[in-house]
Amino acid sequence: MPVYRIAIGSPGEAGQPDAIRAAFAEFFSMLIFVFAGQGSGMAYIVACILLKSATGGMETSAFGLSSNVSVWNALVFEIVMTFGLVYTVYATAVDPKKGNIGIIAPLAIGIIVGANILAGGAFDGASMNPAVSFGPAVVSWTWTHHWVYWVGPFIGAAIAAIIYDNIFIGEDGHESLSDF
Repeated sequence: MPVYRIAIGSPGEAGQPDAIRAAFAEFFSMLIFVFAGQGSGMAYIVACILLKSATGGMETSAFGLSSNVSVWNALVFEIVMTFGLVYTVYATAVDPKKGNIGIIAPLAIGIIVGANILAGGAFDGASMNPAVSFGPAVVSWTWTHHWVYWVGPFIGAAIAAIIYDNIFIGEDGHESLSDF
C-alpha cells in the first residue's frame, strides 16, 4: 500500500482496547529494543575503554564518533544502515504481496540490526533510530554531533520507504518489477 494511503485514525479510536493494547506492545517492544541495543553497545564501549586505558587512555561516549571518522562519513553510514533496516522491514513485514510470512520478518529484521551494529558500532555507534541515541544523550548530556543520529536515520528511512513503496509495492499494492 502506498504511504499516502495509510489511514491515521481518529482521536476516538485511541481509547479502543485494541489501540491501547497495540500502544503498550509498541512501548514495551521499544523499551526492549533500546535496552538490548544500548546494553550491547555499552558492553562494546566498556571493552574499548578498557583496551584504550591500558594503552594510553581515551574518552568515548555511548554514541560518539570514533577517531578518524568524520561527521559526513558517520552521516552516510547512518543513512546506509537505516536504509537497510527500513528496506528489510518493508520487504518482510509491510509488503502486502508477501502475505503472512511468519517468523521470517522478525528474524530478518533482527539479523539486519545485528549486522548493522557489528558493522557500524565501532565507527559511530550504529544508532539507526533517533530514539536509541536520544536516551543516552540525555543521560550523559553529550550532544556533540548528535544531529547525525537524527538526520541520517530520517534520510535513510525516507529513501527506503519511497523506493520500496514506489518500485516494489506500486500504486494498487499489487505491482512489482515483473509487471513492467
